[in-house]
Amino acid sequence: MKDIWEIIGHMIVATRNQKKDIKLIGKFVEVYCVGKHGRAERSAVVLPEDLGTRKLCPECASFLQYAVTKRLKCPLEAEKPTCKHCRIHCYDRPRREKVREIMGYAGRRLMMRGRLDYIWHYFF
Repeated sequence: MKDIWEIIGHMIVATRNQKKDIKLIGKFVEVYCVGKHGRAERSAVVLPEDLGTRKLCPECASFLQYAVTKRLKCPLEAEKPTCKHCRIHCYDRPRREKVREIMGYAGRRLMMRGRLDYIWHYFF
């Protein structure tokens, strides 16, 4: 699988908040993928800006590429609220539902594993 950075291009320099959000969505998608697509074949997906690698099935890898692209191209970077409180929805409707499903599923599991730092993102 191509790495996300090759698809998006090397000209974009991610801000600190973008990096944090990309890392977070990558973790959430990975937890969701393992839980929902347990036996599916996975390949490595490299996040931009040396933010790590995630092992994902093709469906989750495609969603993560879409989410990272949208986050890097967010027009509200200066005053960026959390996506669920945003006045502009970057995701199309089916993917907006998908990200809600992913965040709900993965957020609960990460909190149960003791990742209390995700509580803020989960509720706000």
